[in-house]
Amino acid sequence: MSLHFINQVPTADEIKKAYPISEKALAAKAKRDEEIKKVITGESDKFLVIIGPCSADNEEAVLDYIHRLAKVQDKLADKLILIPRIYTNKPRTTGEGYKGMLHQPDPEKAPNMAAGIEAIRKMHLRALEETGLSSADEMLYPENSLYLDDLLSYVAVGARSVENQQHRLTVSGMDIPVGMKNPTGGDLTVMMNSVIAGQGSHTFLYSGWEVHTDGNPLTHTILRGSVNRHGQCITNYHYEDLLQVIQLYEKLGLKNPACIVDANHANSSKKWDQQPRIVKEVLHSRNLSEEIKTLVKGVMIESYIEDGAQTVGAGCYGKSITDPCLGWEKSEQLLYDIADRL
Repeated sequence: MSLHFINQVPTADEIKKAYPISEKALAAKAKRDEEIKKVITGESDKFLVIIGPCSADNEEAVLDYIHRLAKVQDKLADKLILIPRIYTNKPRTTGEGYKGMLHQPDPEKAPNMAAGIEAIRKMHLRALEETGLSSADEMLYPENSLYLDDLLSYVAVGARSVENQQHRLTVSGMDIPVGMKNPTGGDLTVMMNSVIAGQGSHTFLYSGWEVHTDGNPLTHTILRGSVNRHGQCITNYHYEDLLQVIQLYEKLGLKNPACIVDANHANSSKKWDQQPRIVKEVLHSRNLSEEIKTLVKGVMIESYIEDGAQTVGAGCYGKSITDPCLGWEKSEQLLYDIADRL
């Protein structure tokens, strides 16, 4: 048999007992959840900025980054809600490369997912307890959401996962906003179908149980660009692209029409330094059209302490070991620029 059982990992209840959340942090998260929900439903005109490293590879550097973010949040709280990206599991196109802290708590050591589950719980918990900022993560493995469901205020389903049935149905049982990215091939119908599934109620198998969900009306779209059959990146953040998403929402009659624009990935051709330009164009489109302003609730930015990226083991503190990111100084300035342009 080619499948080898290595370690039995702790259950979600065991991990939550080992790393419990305080009453103060629970209250902070509940307040944040309500604020973010009101943005998605249109009750609030604040703007969401989901920002942070491509992958959270080092607990101390990530916490350093989020403490910096918290200071900016205090200054811009009247206009922006900053949601730190603490992405702990990375989809890999070929299966090769660093798969995130869930797989490897230490990127330079062998995979250890039992230790990884503890590490990601601890990091998300520290971020909330120390800064009051509840975070976002990507849902790569649907059943793992149970380990973090009391800590996260936002979840993204990636371009490679958005067509998967288990992802879609799991989203329908969540109580926080979940963004469904367009697939790598760019078909917006796939993205919209995933929103339909997430907003609906379902009965299915989950974590050894038959479960039933109520549906998640906060399920929405994320535009991240696409790649055509020639391997060329195709953007989808322009004025006309946003109007097309509006038309799709109107045609389908979905609840809470909302869209987040991812400024990196195929929208920037992974040119991290283009993210400020892309964000500013999206804000310009919002200011030109009341319909687009109503649709676009926020942006997603890949940002870390240092510009660019490095290889695993290169040793530069706060520099991405996966996709290149916008450094802190440029990111901080961009946040102030966003607030000024709203």
